[in-house]
Amino acid sequence: MSKSKAGKKEKMSVASEIDRIEVRRLHCKNHLERAEFRQRKEQLSDLDRQIMEDEMIILNERIQKYEKELQVLRGENRKNMILSVALLSISALFYYAFIY
Repeated sequence: MSKSKAGKKEKMSVASEIDRIEVRRLHCKNHLERAEFRQRKEQLSDLDRQIMEDEMIILNERIQKYEKELQVLRGENRKNMILSVALLSISALFYYAFIY
């Protein structure tokens, strides 16, 4: 199972991976907002309040993890774009130098 999961992840483009992580981050932010709203509006027992705070801490950690992953992926995407532009420029240079 691990190999197939890793193989799928390698085949996924950087842009689609960015989109997937942004959706997950947005999902976590929505859950966090609902939990914060519930904590403010409802009368919770001490145990329920502690469980809610623990859940909010976990959601904040996940959001931070997703933001770090997005930062890395965006840097990789930037490198890919620069490489593509460089290859296009070199191709255009050779075209104008030898064919035109």
